[in-house]
Formats: sequence, structure tokens, C-alpha cells
Amino acid sequence: MNTRPFTKTTMYFTRHGESLYNELGRIGGDTELSDNGVEYGKQMAQYLESCGLADIPVWTSLMKRTIQTCSYLPNQDVRRYKCLNELDAGRCDGLTYEEIAERYPEEFALRDLDKYNYRYPRGESYHDLCCRLEPIIMELDKQKQVLVICHQAVLRCIIGYYLNVPADE
Repeated sequence: MNTRPFTKTTMYFTRHGESLYNELGRIGGDTELSDNGVEYGKQMAQYLESCGLADIPVWTSLMKRTIQTCSYLPNQDVRRYKCLNELDAGRCDGLTYEEIAERYPEEFALRDLDKYNYRYPRGESYHDLCCRLEPIIMELDKQKQVLVICHQAVLRCIIGYYLNVPADE
């Protein structure tokens, strides 16, 4: 439940540029950007400059793909937070969903039944990720404006929080 007071923070969120694992359909990992991802970082930098946001504070995860995405921005005063790292897929890290279904069919089926509470073996669930993000969400509310470059699951949780989306959705 979202119980935060109304704040006047302007937040911009973006996922990192396409990574080499994204290109291959693999989850997780800590790979660098693909050529498309590099182009995305460059285009984002141009867009932010055209909007007068060249000096906006930037927050990223500790993962290569977010750091590389922000490397094209004119403002290199970047804060990196471990809590913004992607959901830990545990022993499924680096696999495609097809490989997970083949190697771990029971796990694959369990994830489909309850995606929010499903925890990857030796990894995290969306619930775990939401708990990990609580401190950073409180820090976001204290900012005047900020650009957050992070990951798909992380963005789902943060945006879900601000839109007050129930966990089962």
C-alpha cells in the first residue's frame, strides 16, 4: 500500500539500453550494451539536452548496462545504487525462458501461477525486490528532480508503487 505524502518530485524513469543478453533473449546477467543499446544511450543524451535536462541528477544500478547507458549523458555526477540492480534470477540467470521451461519445468509453471511471490531458486521474487527498493523510494521522494536508469523488474515495482497498483496486478 502506498502511504507516502504528496511530494513535488519530478522523476524520469528509463530502462537501460538493449544489452547483449536482451539481444539473445537471456534474462539477468551483467552484460554490456548491444549496438542498439549504445545508440539508445546516445539518443537519450541528445533528447535530455534538447529538453534542458542536461544537468539532471542521475541514479543507476551497479550493473554494466545501466552505467554504460548513462555514460553518454553530459552530467556525469551519477549515483549508483545496488538496490536498483535487476531482480536476481538465481540459478536461472543467463538462461532464456525456453531454457528455463526445459531445464526447470516445475519452476517455470510455479512462476506463471504467482509471478509476484515466485522466488527464483537461489534468487529473488518481485516481493523481495519491492522490499529491497523501499529505501530508494523514500530517497526518491526527497529529490527535486532525478533521472533513474534501471531495469525492467525494478521499474515495474517502482512505478507500481507510485501508481498504487495492487501486488496481484
